[in-house]
Amino acid sequence: MIIASMFVGLIGLILINVPVAVALGIVGALATIVSYGSYALPNIGMVMFDGATNFPLIAIPLFILAGAIMNASSISRRLIELASAMIGFVKGGLAMVTIGASIFFAEISGSAVAGVSAIGSLLIPAMRSKGYSKEFAAAISSSAASLAIILPPSIPMILYAVMSGESVVKMFVAGIFPGLLGALGLAAMCYFLARRYNLPAEERFQASRLWKAFKGAAWALVIPVIILGGIFGGIVTATEGAALAVIVAIFISAVVYREFTLRTFYKSCLDAGVQTAVVMLLVASSAVVGHYLTESQIPQQLANSIAEMTSNKYVVLALLNVVFLILGIFLHSAAAIILVVPIVLPLVTAVGIDPLHFGLIVTLNLAIGQQTPPVASVLIASCSIAKADIWATTRTNLWFLGVLFVILMINTYVPAVALALVNLIYGT
Repeated sequence: MIIASMFVGLIGLILINVPVAVALGIVGALATIVSYGSYALPNIGMVMFDGATNFPLIAIPLFILAGAIMNASSISRRLIELASAMIGFVKGGLAMVTIGASIFFAEISGSAVAGVSAIGSLLIPAMRSKGYSKEFAAAISSSAASLAIILPPSIPMILYAVMSGESVVKMFVAGIFPGLLGALGLAAMCYFLARRYNLPAEERFQASRLWKAFKGAAWALVIPVIILGGIFGGIVTATEGAALAVIVAIFISAVVYREFTLRTFYKSCLDAGVQTAVVMLLVASSAVVGHYLTESQIPQQLANSIAEMTSNKYVVLALLNVVFLILGIFLHSAAAIILVVPIVLPLVTAVGIDPLHFGLIVTLNLAIGQQTPPVASVLIASCSIAKADIWATTRTNLWFLGVLFVILMINTYVPAVALALVNLIYGT
């Protein structure tokens, strides 16, 4: 009864525009008081502190800062120019460029909101000038940006690894094939829609332009090579890789491109601080709810109840997909991971689902959730840049959501897509 009341209360608070982090804190605190009395209230502060100070979580503000530095310098613009020279000649080329640039940015920042802010602010006006509708421009910018939570170094994957006790690096490896498959699917849909609506190519392919763009972006391309090479090579941990990303981004912006000043650095820190505060407040307040559920043994009870109904892992996966798709409508990805993963993980392991495989399924679900109003942080950011209505954009975005849903189904029922590379590298 208390759990149902918590969920109804949480949704009610969100619907009246109470911030999700605040709503989670209120619900968790009230449930704790009702169940254990007011004497348990002082523990809530400690639970929030402990939940937000887990060491791997340090990677989150660092990756966000690296993305903010890219936004403040010309790194993002150079990556966009390279993507444009590579694939801009295809029909609907600017939409393809958006996908390509989003992949480059995702490999550095791990943040979809940072990605759509950086890429969308440059490419949405460019698409509008070429005759794309503002809804289409906002939709493809938003969906492409969500590749950042599937491809390494994904911030939601870091959160999932912390909550589940899995390896952050293995989660990153598991996301490579699904992320690239998602990018190819979005590109194919762009091409289909470009032919259907007669969208233009940007300009013809020129080897000289490609070479010039490559030289301009060569140093920018060093950043993901250093980060991912260091992490996958076992030289640095994911947290150390995040710190390395900041150092390399500052060095390239300030020393190589000579365009990074103290004023720029101050703005980057301010932007990163705001984004980090949002995520970490969600982490801290979600820890209160998670602590209550754990103390009440709700995860174990839920796992036992569903296990009694069915032991078929594919049926369980279908049910969990439905749960996460619904939660994605109302919760930010960080909140959904921290709130739900500890509850369902005992069930996942009980029916024989690989936690790494399940982690990839969770992140794919949340990539879709970032596009579904009312709590659709990435879509809202994209619509804000395009000055487009969120519901009209959502209708256009259904094409791209369909692609992401197909990728979700493939990864749900063909685990080898996510796990093949992990097994190849780690022999598990």
